[in-house]
This record gives sequence, C-alpha cells and structure tokens, in this order.
Amino acid sequence: MNEILRKIPSVDEILKSSSVQALIREHSRQLVVAELQSCLAEIRRQAATGSEPESSLDDSLARLPELLRDRIAARTAPSLKKVINATGVILHTNVGRAPLPAAMIDAIRETATSYSNLEYDTATASRGHRDAHLEKRLGSLLGCEAATVVNNNAAALFLILKALASGKKVLVSRGELVEIGGSFRIPEILESSGAILREVGTTNKTRLADYRNAIDSQVGLILRVHPSNYRMIGFTERPELAELVSLSRESAIPLVKDAGSGYLFRSELPCLASEPVVSDALRAGVDLVCFSGDKLLGGPQAGLIVGRQPLVERVRRDPLMRICRVDKITYAALDWVLVQYAKGRHLESLPVYRSLAASTEELRSRGEILAGRLSGSGFTCEQKDGVSVVGGGAAPGETIPTPLLHVRSERFSANTIEAHLRLFEPPIVTRIDDDSLVVDLRTVMPEDDGVLADAFSSLASR
Repeated sequence: MNEILRKIPSVDEILKSSSVQALIREHSRQLVVAELQSCLAEIRRQAATGSEPESSLDDSLARLPELLRDRIAARTAPSLKKVINATGVILHTNVGRAPLPAAMIDAIRETATSYSNLEYDTATASRGHRDAHLEKRLGSLLGCEAATVVNNNAAALFLILKALASGKKVLVSRGELVEIGGSFRIPEILESSGAILREVGTTNKTRLADYRNAIDSQVGLILRVHPSNYRMIGFTERPELAELVSLSRESAIPLVKDAGSGYLFRSELPCLASEPVVSDALRAGVDLVCFSGDKLLGGPQAGLIVGRQPLVERVRRDPLMRICRVDKITYAALDWVLVQYAKGRHLESLPVYRSLAASTEELRSRGEILAGRLSGSGFTCEQKDGVSVVGGGAAPGETIPTPLLHVRSERFSANTIEAHLRLFEPPIVTRIDDDSLVVDLRTVMPEDDGVLADAFSSLASR
C-alpha cells in the first residue's frame, strides 16, 4: 500500500501541469486546489482500504486532470435547471408551477440587465413608488382602485390580516380553514398575523346567519378563502359572495377574498368553470382580493392585492411590507403578463393556457409521432384515454381529457425507464401506471418532444 501511496504526486506538482493551469485560468486557484485535494483524498482512501486493484488506482492517477475537470463542472453547474414536466399536472408546484414564455424573457432582459426606474419618477426627478408600475395596469384591467404586490399569496393574506385585523376577530367559515400547501394553514397564518380566528358555521354547512350572529364590536374582517386542493360535495352549503358583500356593507366590516389561483377573467375552458374569478369578486363589491401570480395568472411567483384604495394603502404602510416586497424583475415580468391580458392575447401567449386549451387531436398527433420514434428504439407504445389536472390548488376535482402515451419495454422495467428519464439532462418527470411508463404531452412543450425521444433512445442504446 505504501508503494501505491508514494505514486500519488503532491498538490504542488499537479498544479504545475498545463491542463490544471488551464482549469485555474477558467475558474480560480482556490476552487481547483479544493477539488484537487478532494480527488487525491479519495484516491488515498481507496488505496488505504484496498477496495480497488492497483491497476484501477493507476488509472485514476492517469485520469486525474479529467476527473478534476468533471468534479469542477459538477460543482459549478447550476443547481436550479430546466425540467420537462410529463406528469400532466399543469401547475405542478414541485417543478415551478407556471412556465414563463420566452417572449417575456426577451422583453424584460433590458430591465433585468440595467438600472431602471423602479422607484424613480423620471417626470419629476423624485422618488417614486414601485407599485406605480402595476397599479394603473391592474386598475384598467380589473376596475380596482388600488393594487400592491408581494412575494407570494400567503404573504399577501398575512399582510392583509396584520394590517387590517391585528388584535381583532376575523370571521372564517369552518369549511374554509384549509391547508394551502407546504403545511401552511389558514388558522396558523391568522395567529401569526395577530388576528383572532372566529370560526363560523360547520365544516360542510355555513349560512349567512352564522356570520351575522358572530358579528360584534371586536370583529375586524370577514374572510372568504378559496378551498384550494379540495372540494366538498353532497350535503353542503355556504353563502353566495353577493350575500357576504351585503353583510359587509351593512356591518361596515371589510370583506376580503383569497382567490388563490389568480384566475382573472372567466374563459370557456370547462375545467375552470367552477374556479373563483378575480374580476367577478371585485365587481360583486369585495373590498380586497388577493391571489397568486404563478398559477392561473400565468406569471412569476408573486402575491397580488387589489381593491379599495384606503385598505390597500394600510397594507402598504405596514412595516412588514418591506420584507415581503418583490424586485424589479418580478415587476417587469408581471407587467408583461398583464399586457397580454390587456391585449386579449393571454390565452395564446401564456404557456399555462396553451396547455389547458390543447386539443385531444393535437396531443394525439404528437403522441403518434413520438410513439413512432420510440418504437424504432425497441419500446412498445400505446395511446390510451386519460386525464390531466390543473394543479396548484386550482380547479380541485376537475380533470381534462387527454390521450396518454403508455410505454413498455421487454428489456427495462417501468421503474428503470422512469429513473433514467428523471436522471437525464434535462430531467424528465413522468409517472407509472399499471407497469407502464406514462407520458402526458399536455404538459410537455412541443419543442421538447424530440428531447423525450432522445432520452428513450439513450436508454435503448445501453
């Protein structure tokens, strides 16, 4: 063993080689030395344990510059990277929810790579307010008096509760005390904000009288929550939004609606027929509405608050607003998305709506082409009728008819195929059903169909 260890050159000696010097110029001496020391420590460990034959250790020493380059490449590779979503969950939280269109990235590049007028009024040469970049846009679209933006919808709801109801009771139906994902629960958000939860009604039945009977001088807010991720059916009841608006006006207690998914305007998509619509809530007279930016709005992660100017201003003035505010890139991205709505082009320009609206004929045709390519690599493919889902807490219980591609192989199990695709570059996320690897093209960008074929082909060539 000692003889093997004596073969291992010193760090200084290796650093003098031209290949390693090239790595230092490309990266840094500190990074190269750290990875080199790690490589040598691994070789010494293998030699000490005798787990590898001497010829293998000699090979590792001969390939040291190559191994070093691979280690540095792995260490400096982006941790956050593209993933192809073939699961059929359109707003898949684990893979980033709404994908953003390339046209939007092109449009905001200049803002992102330079200084901007984020908080500078060029007309008056004075300090401006970042909300000015979206408030007029949202006012024109939704008819709201004011608007502000924070980093996500949970923050939006928290700030509303803290600014408007800290130390006061908030009336919430027991059927709306939901968990909104990531173990965040409405009662916990209420408690953290300093507001006091006052449950009304029962889990399955809440009547207007339940709200009315709970009103006293300590009530600061009436809250209506989007029942994200679940739906109650059967023996259920809850007041119409218009009834809560009337109660709010009668009692002079603000009504806030957490609209969750950010579905701005009603469309003809059947799967969204029961989804709460932001514009409908504002027209009905709700005082404040909050919603997500990266779900059915189709934009970046954000929480938007729209409604009456005095209430929005109270949220803006809260000290925690500075903690929750968003940066110039988010404002620029949201502005681009809202322009698509203003132009009436959002159904065509936003990937979320293209996926929602893709026809079964289009998806079946793409599936046939992909199946033809896979059969050439030794896979057996069959298209079967199935469903996709909206995801992201939107349209719970609703499904979208979709032809699904079921892939089998005599050589590889479904689990082996799934793992290979998941570890491919870029990773491809799929699902397994009835011992078949299932590919749902509704959530795959058409330009990535070829990448899918290449991933299967690389497995077949093993």
